[in-house]
Amino acid sequence: MKIYIVGIGLIGGSMGMDIKTVYPEVTVYGVDSNENHLQQALALGVIDVASELEGVSDADFVIVSVPVDVALTVLPKVLDLIGENTIVFEVGSTKAPICEAVANHPRRRNFIATHPIAGTEFSGPSAAIAGLFQGKTNIICEVERTAFKLQEKALDLFKAIGMRIRYMEPKSHDKHIAYMSHLSHISSFMLGKTVLNKEKHEQDIFDMAGSGFESTVRLAKSSPAMWTPIFKQNRKQVVKTLDEYISNLTHFKDLLVSEDYDAIYEEMESVNKIKEILNGMLK
Repeated sequence: MKIYIVGIGLIGGSMGMDIKTVYPEVTVYGVDSNENHLQQALALGVIDVASELEGVSDADFVIVSVPVDVALTVLPKVLDLIGENTIVFEVGSTKAPICEAVANHPRRRNFIATHPIAGTEFSGPSAAIAGLFQGKTNIICEVERTAFKLQEKALDLFKAIGMRIRYMEPKSHDKHIAYMSHLSHISSFMLGKTVLNKEKHEQDIFDMAGSGFESTVRLAKSSPAMWTPIFKQNRKQVVKTLDEYISNLTHFKDLLVSEDYDAIYEEMESVNKIKEILNGMLK
């Protein structure tokens, strides 16, 4: 089995590691525009061979895990190069623009649009984690446009590394992920900015930062090179979620100004039910 990872970062690298665990006979080839990433991935055992994009012609699987703006141009190139039995999947956080980019490609049947809901705030080959996808959800879009035998091939792989499958239309995916992922990253970045602008002394931040602040601002360590294209591609949905979020923040501020602490208590209590939802996700 030959697997090519185009873009060796957290998701692609972790997927390569997990595939090697469940399929010991596999050879994982890495393609990356950053030579340092290739060398790191080889040294860490994330990939077995450094390669070029043209090598995908005899691949069994191709994982495209580059920033979503780069994927718009790389994915069609990959589809141009592959054989008829190769399955290609792209793992980015936006799906509608990606699906539109290859909608009329002659090899569209060889492509399956996916979004593994897994990750950390770190990036690059050194961020790859074995077991990252165990028990995690993999969103698949427009599955009916992928050849059935290739669907089966991809689904077997996803299940082998421990993923649950959920099917969703691309626009619906982008709407929901704006709330569940994109908004939380913006919140984290802007909380970090607010603190940095106010607290000029780094030692004060270090001394007073508790676990609550650390967990809330964790995502602010994420790569701007990855997230700026995501916000660009999903701009309309992200703007809608921001409007709602800002409205809720303004309402909370107004309650504080008016000293309506009973209403503040009720606001927070009504949101406590999020615990039940999140506990259900962990089961």
